[in-house]
Amino acid sequence: MKEIEISKPIGKDLSNEEMLSAAARALGVAPKNVASCRVVRRSIDARNDVVYRYRIEAYAAGEQCLQYRLEEYRDVSSSEPVIIIGAGPAGMFAALKLLMCGLKPVILERGRDVHARKADMAALSVSGTVNPDSNYCFGEGGAGAFSDGKLFTRSSKRGDIREVLHQLVLFGADPSILTDAHPHIGSDRLPSIVENIRKCITEHGGEYRFGTRVTDLVKNGDGSISVHAVRTCRGENASPADAPEDIFRARKVILATGHSARDIYGLFDRKGWPLEAKGFALGVRVEHPQSLINRIQYHGKYQPYMPAAEYSFVTQVEGRGVFSFCMCPGGILVPSATSAGEVVLNGMSNSARNSKWANAGVVVSVEPGDMPQYAGYGALSLMYFQRDVERSMFGFSGSMKAPAQRMMDFCRRVESKDLPATSCRPGVVPAPLHSLLPEHVSWRLKLAFPEIGNRKMKGYYTNDALLLGVESRTSSPVRIPRDPETLEYVAMPGLYPCGEGAGYAGGIVSSALDGINCASRLAASISV
Repeated sequence: MKEIEISKPIGKDLSNEEMLSAAARALGVAPKNVASCRVVRRSIDARNDVVYRYRIEAYAAGEQCLQYRLEEYRDVSSSEPVIIIGAGPAGMFAALKLLMCGLKPVILERGRDVHARKADMAALSVSGTVNPDSNYCFGEGGAGAFSDGKLFTRSSKRGDIREVLHQLVLFGADPSILTDAHPHIGSDRLPSIVENIRKCITEHGGEYRFGTRVTDLVKNGDGSISVHAVRTCRGENASPADAPEDIFRARKVILATGHSARDIYGLFDRKGWPLEAKGFALGVRVEHPQSLINRIQYHGKYQPYMPAAEYSFVTQVEGRGVFSFCMCPGGILVPSATSAGEVVLNGMSNSARNSKWANAGVVVSVEPGDMPQYAGYGALSLMYFQRDVERSMFGFSGSMKAPAQRMMDFCRRVESKDLPATSCRPGVVPAPLHSLLPEHVSWRLKLAFPEIGNRKMKGYYTNDALLLGVESRTSSPVRIPRDPETLEYVAMPGLYPCGEGAGYAGGIVSSALDGINCASRLAASISV
């Protein structure tokens, strides 16, 4: 086998004949003696001419090209049940792995199914009405279902990323995600994929319970500390088909509630169960005209047939990282509050990435020791800090409208007299973000934006860019500690804290991988 690289101008597809010819040259054989060749990676290179770079694997006659194969899903209708709390990426992929292992997933989700929850998100965007159980963070598919569907991750050490990507293709994603360097699906296409995953799980004997919010974890009555059951309450989103029980019993439980389930952290804290404060990042959402980002990233060579340009950066300011997060080219800004009285922002893009705006979180790392005034909250210190910043944004605007300021005005610490057009719904209000944000966050952003514009992305630092507050749900500010070998909760065998909500992942793919890992360890502990 030989690996070769081929470059093609964007807008000109790589033909099978070109790939075969290049493979033959690399192998030193005639084209007819090339057994097979395939693209394994495609990336954009805009350093000189704007081109796609293809990495090709070429196989000569007699060489075996191994194709990735998924394990088969098994009928688990009569198998031992495993409770999964949460139907986001970690929960869904844990459930799929359980099917492969012959165990029955029973998924408890506080929100509604992926299509029904659109009505709750519309109410949040249009009227500012928050459904605390079904919103951009809670509901089938989790936060990832409506945030572009970016699948890029550096967490290859967590497991085989192919298991995630190939299953997404199986359930309807474009096969290009298997080879693109920065794959994405799009918020318009993800709901049908999430629904197809649910259909697969239920057709093989698994169960879903929507509108079912977990209120307690019940230990064995014989004095042992292993998990025994899950207590729930019927939320306002429960459907008539949902079982009326408020107790679900199982020997094993996967806890995959996502990074915004503050009630779960509160439950653990009240019970005196171990938790750890965990660093996260907080800042603003930055929105530019997409045409400006195209011009910067393509060095003035952008053409309409080229993909909307994206960007990422990281820098250090006085001992703390300042970095871009969840960049959405051709995207829009969406309100992501999970409770009334708070303003939280996120970004999303459809598959075409064709809006006239580009947005990204630009955030500053925050560590537990940075906020001594919150030390009295113990392991929940940064959770309460996060909550208070979100409430301060709401307190300023008096609504779900986002406080906003032009970028250069922010750095000069002057209020903006007017604001540019924005994709943000339900809207924006002019605000002194430089003083609304915590000072150690604000002044690091003030130093970072000119540096990015002068050294890394000429033109990025401009008053045509709009800063909006607040980007705060970057990751969980709490970690639920688990045994590094078994992945069980340190204080409750049989409970598997999982994904972003447990503090072990960040993004769709890493959460899915963590769900797969937890399900695998769980299955290994049971004789199926």
